[in-house]
Amino acid sequence: MAMTALSYGRVWGANDTIAMGVIGCGGRGRHVTATFAAQPKVRVAAACDVFSARVDMVQQKAPGARGFSDHRRMLEMKELDCVLVATPDHWHAETTIDALEAGKDVYVEKPLTLTIDEGPKIVRAARVNQRICQVGMQRRSSEGYHAAKRDFMPKLGKVTLARTWWHGNGAHLMKAPPEMRTKPDNLDWGRYLGRVKWREYDPQMYWNFRAYLEFGGGQVTDLFTHWVDMVHLFVGEDVPVAAVAAGGIYHYKDGRTAPDTICVLNEYPGGFTATFEATLAPGMRGTGMELCGTEGRLLIAGGQCEFHPAAKGEPPVIRPISDSTEAHVANFLDCVRSRKLPNADVLIGHRSAQASHLGNIAYLEQRRIKFDPVREEILPL
Repeated sequence: MAMTALSYGRVWGANDTIAMGVIGCGGRGRHVTATFAAQPKVRVAAACDVFSARVDMVQQKAPGARGFSDHRRMLEMKELDCVLVATPDHWHAETTIDALEAGKDVYVEKPLTLTIDEGPKIVRAARVNQRICQVGMQRRSSEGYHAAKRDFMPKLGKVTLARTWWHGNGAHLMKAPPEMRTKPDNLDWGRYLGRVKWREYDPQMYWNFRAYLEFGGGQVTDLFTHWVDMVHLFVGEDVPVAAVAAGGIYHYKDGRTAPDTICVLNEYPGGFTATFEATLAPGMRGTGMELCGTEGRLLIAGGQCEFHPAAKGEPPVIRPISDSTEAHVANFLDCVRSRKLPNADVLIGHRSAQASHLGNIAYLEQRRIKFDPVREEILPL
């Protein structure tokens, strides 16, 4: 069904230029937009943001791009072929679904969703409207990760534990600059809030949305989503049956609502556990994944991949490894033209976000979450 859903009528020629728009022109949005613009036969045709100063930044690099403050008006542009969604998380579902229903292919930054119930709605919109939808989990387009899976997973034996961690991520500690302490006249605060309950302008809630659970999922959906996606890729299972979590705001008493320290544990039906731990405390830095099997362990951290056999005396195999936003964007553009499913298709993005959401729900409800992997529903107590 997924393949037939992409039987799009347009036939792309080798010289056709793809016209793209960007919704969300913050730092990540501008970076990925520049990556798109650097690809051959791509034109940045429109930019949309609630803060017009950020639209201006995109237009400085793409002078012909039209500027918008309302993504719905931008989506009325018939010449747009695809859209990059790089808004804060609480706008991902609405903007992505609106773009899909407007007939645009979508590259949406991770996590795909703010809440666990939004994922199936986005998947449905992509399939019903026969659209390409790539989620920005760029490790999916890294040949190094695929080579590590191919070369080392057969040697690991049965994986019983997948450990992941991400400590000291600076994106969760950003401070609003002095000029943002008073709301700029060209920032539409009401539209930024969207569905979030009204509150007066708060520069930190705008500048560092990741620290507030109304706007994002904290370190769990921002960081664990990347690594649990790799656990899914390597082990071959992507729907947990249970989740527990513990953590809190232990150090940064700055008004944030997302925990600065968190530990998540997901259990999978195949008989293994995937964990995530993260702290923003200054004493810890670094990120990685370690798959522990009956015949060895596979460690990915610090820009390298290490396979350590369980047998005594056997030396480890070490090689460099990295991800690539450029390769991920190129894969998306190839799929816009070919109508093939992309490397991080919307269903893959939904499953990885879903696994992260279960951890946050367990943390907030302070209980073990049981999950039906077939119906993908949280089971009652």
